[in-house]
Amino acid sequence: MAKISLDKKMVEYAVYGGAVLGGGGGGWIDDGLQIGNLALEIAQPELYTVDELKDEDLLVTVSLVGAPAAKDKFVKPIHYARALDLLSQKIGKPIQGIITNENGAGTTVNGWFQSAVTGIPIIDIPCNGRAHPTGSMGSMNLSEQANYLSHQSAVGGKGNNYMELTISSSLDKASTMIRKASVEAGGLLAVARNPVTVAYAKANGAAGAIQQAIEVGEALLSHIGESAIDAVVRKLGGKVVTEGIVTDFTLETTGGFDVGTVIINDAYELTFWNEYMTIEKNGERFATFPDLIMTLDAKTAEPIVTAAMEKGKQITVISVPKENLILSSTMRNEKLMKPVEEVIKKSILQYCF
Repeated sequence: MAKISLDKKMVEYAVYGGAVLGGGGGGWIDDGLQIGNLALEIAQPELYTVDELKDEDLLVTVSLVGAPAAKDKFVKPIHYARALDLLSQKIGKPIQGIITNENGAGTTVNGWFQSAVTGIPIIDIPCNGRAHPTGSMGSMNLSEQANYLSHQSAVGGKGNNYMELTISSSLDKASTMIRKASVEAGGLLAVARNPVTVAYAKANGAAGAIQQAIEVGEALLSHIGESAIDAVVRKLGGKVVTEGIVTDFTLETTGGFDVGTVIINDAYELTFWNEYMTIEKNGERFATFPDLIMTLDAKTAEPIVTAAMEKGKQITVISVPKENLILSSTMRNEKLMKPVEEVIKKSILQYCF
């Protein structure tokens, strides 16, 4: 079975490359580095390709659900492991692989700690090769499977906010309940969910997307400043849309999501729903989710997620067309894209399809 032995350099590449592919979401760099390096202290997890697994082998998705900017969020490594344990008990079947729900600074390394603790391998076929706001977008179109029963377990919070939750329901209802629970837990939960066969993942997942994140991270960290941004743009076949000062910034944490806008030089407007959804100027649209839109510090090239944005920052905005990303079948599902329009109050579908 093809595999990559993960080391500290790989953790760094995966986290920083994941931060870029997070498109404004996908968690925090410090958290990703912490969990990735902690996994290496326990064991040396390995990243396997999906090709040599059996089609009937079972994969489980691990993820974080909630609002990265929530002030009372509290998720620790033990919560990751506990969520997987609860799901394993629920389904009562052996799990042959762990996959992450998406790429992001924190999410690309989802599963590395669980793999180190359990010995279950990490498989390079995430539910999506970029970050996305809703649980259904990270469920490989299981929402389209008639009578599919979603099994999900979630753990997080501290003190009176601590919770362990296991739910079996329709995909939409289960995802909604987990999202609501994240609010009650202080803003964030570690989740294990939706066992699927390798065959199903091959048809709907994003095979090779973790390796893409590692390559993007290597391009970013092998250069400095503007050269690093240029290296990332070349690697992904994207472009620099604009550079300037953040002249206005709004963020509201509502319903377990971060929603808001970033204004650059009083001209360019970016909208986000955890991740960046649009960038435009005077009505001209430059990129639309699931195209990748990402902000980086103009001087240091440090990726800046939406939850960390501030007025006065000097940033560079890059975009990458969706065709250059490794995406799930969900990113071609019009029904799953429709809620974006309702949240950001802008047209999405006409640009996506």
